[in-house]
Amino acid sequence: MSNDFSVVGPKIYYTIHTGIPILGDFNITETLIVSWLVMIIITGLCIFLTRDLRIENISKRQAFAEMLVEMGNNFVRNNTGGNKFDKLIPFVSALFATSVISNLISLVGLRSPTADLSTEAGWAVVVFIMITATKIKTNGVGGYLKGFTTPIAVMTPFNILSELATPVSMACRHFGNILSGVVIDGLIYWALGLASAALFGLIPGVVGKFLSNIPILSVGIPAITGVYFDWFSGCMQAFIFCMLTVMYIANAAEEG
Repeated sequence: MSNDFSVVGPKIYYTIHTGIPILGDFNITETLIVSWLVMIIITGLCIFLTRDLRIENISKRQAFAEMLVEMGNNFVRNNTGGNKFDKLIPFVSALFATSVISNLISLVGLRSPTADLSTEAGWAVVVFIMITATKIKTNGVGGYLKGFTTPIAVMTPFNILSELATPVSMACRHFGNILSGVVIDGLIYWALGLASAALFGLIPGVVGKFLSNIPILSVGIPAITGVYFDWFSGCMQAFIFCMLTVMYIANAAEEG
């Protein structure tokens, strides 16, 4: 049994050489493949839940789908104080579903796309563009730029940094919590494997040598810690990211 423990980035399966210096090479990574798998799962679930919709005598499947829609509506409306931002409901619902499934897909042995900072960075850039567009729509281009000089012009550099810190903090918060769960889960497996090898290695003869190579203690115990690091933390980080998205956009619309 190996005593080494390491945390590496996503695997690179194939590299496409574009030949364009600015673009560089395009890597087909584990993150990209699992992200597409997540989108396929979400699309399949949507198709399954919305088949054969009825007005009366609805099925349990349709009732569950309606419950999810109602939860999405309430989430956005409760965080914005009304139905003024109902247009955000599809985006926030899709973002939440993508985040949750991406976080929980590690339960089946796949690497979570959210354990790669590029995933959260992409989401944060989209949210940042939406926040900026909302501010410009509310105040105009001149009003948006003038806001950087508030309360005095000397604060302009700090206000710019504060603006840029929004997507960075959102991405790093989500990524850091998911990656920490991956690292802690890995450390637990590794430590239990060493403990198993040391414990059963005390048995003399061939039996002890055989059992010491089997990480028996790694079975069952990590599942208990996984309830928090995979289920609770994964769902909570998706909730926080979406809540911040709604609140930032709502606040941007209220700035005058």
